[in-house]
Amino acid sequence: MSFKPLKIGKHTIENPIVQGGMGLGISWDKLAGTVSLEGGLGVVSTVGTGYYDNSKFSKKDISSRPFEVENFYSKEGLNAIIANSRKICGTKPLGVNILYAINDYARVIKDACEAGADIIITGAGLPTNMPEFTADYPDIALVPIVSSAKALKIICKRWTQRYNRLPDAIVVEGPLSGGHQGFTYEQCGMEEYQLENLIGPIKEEIKAWGDFPLIAAGGVWDHEDIKKMMALGADGVQMGTRFIGTHECDADQNFKEVILNSTKESIKLFKSPVGYPARGVRTNLIQMVEKKEGPAIRCISNCVSPCHRGQEAKAVGYCIADRLSDAYLGKVETGLFFTGANGYKLNEIISVKELIAKLVHGEER
Repeated sequence: MSFKPLKIGKHTIENPIVQGGMGLGISWDKLAGTVSLEGGLGVVSTVGTGYYDNSKFSKKDISSRPFEVENFYSKEGLNAIIANSRKICGTKPLGVNILYAINDYARVIKDACEAGADIIITGAGLPTNMPEFTADYPDIALVPIVSSAKALKIICKRWTQRYNRLPDAIVVEGPLSGGHQGFTYEQCGMEEYQLENLIGPIKEEIKAWGDFPLIAAGGVWDHEDIKKMMALGADGVQMGTRFIGTHECDADQNFKEVILNSTKESIKLFKSPVGYPARGVRTNLIQMVEKKEGPAIRCISNCVSPCHRGQEAKAVGYCIADRLSDAYLGKVETGLFFTGANGYKLNEIISVKELIAKLVHGEER
């Protein structure tokens, strides 16, 4: 079975597979550019672009970390990542993921528009004012991430009233995804919040506003999962963790090894300074944090607004910007390694081309 192309705004994705934006530095030019080249939608993460190209874009730094929000979310770094992605994928659609919870959200959206993104995906909060910052770029498709029909209703209502527009697509993310969840700890384990039970009610909410694609995310792993999501009413899927197991993934080899060596039991939800539960591998860092022996917290980069300049980082025991960057740099002892719940199933590193063929046609071709 092959799948129908996915149309997002004015852009057509040959295979309805969106590569999830993974920050810090896990989905940058090599991964995103190659996924788009091979007929999926490659998505560049805007988190920590000041680390790109060995911190060349950090104008000012403390112990090699980008200093302040304008250097952590570096415009020059993002420009270079998107330009280098384009060298790989040419004019094929290219996405950018921008978290709503970041400081400088408005500026980063404008930076992404100017840099040539085709599709902007936003989660980690309700992006009720997202269209405000893209008004000069009507061809750029806007895709909010939601986890309930109620959230979608709020977005559609505000966007219709204020900007006379609707989302070009939505990502519905269930609680098996890697990184931050749109649910409480309790909800993550409850049946009614599982992805397969979210799609129906959200699909009904879409009908109340018109028609735009629903992209299912969180725990989608293989060809059979994609078929299952399509049968439930999804028009496409978003997958993050599976793409870590590719040669082109921008992560350090040590990062890939941590996921390859993970077990079902070692992938856990834990507290995050962003205020949402986050899923990753229980590594040395998490054990140190539990004993209150984690690395020093200094809030150099001022990355996310819910952290309140390091207050929440001190409360949970680690700085998310510093620990994600350590993971990207391959520092296993102090890195924070996000993965979806199925990350333990990763057992090989293959090319993006091979992975997309497996996802579209089935594992045994």
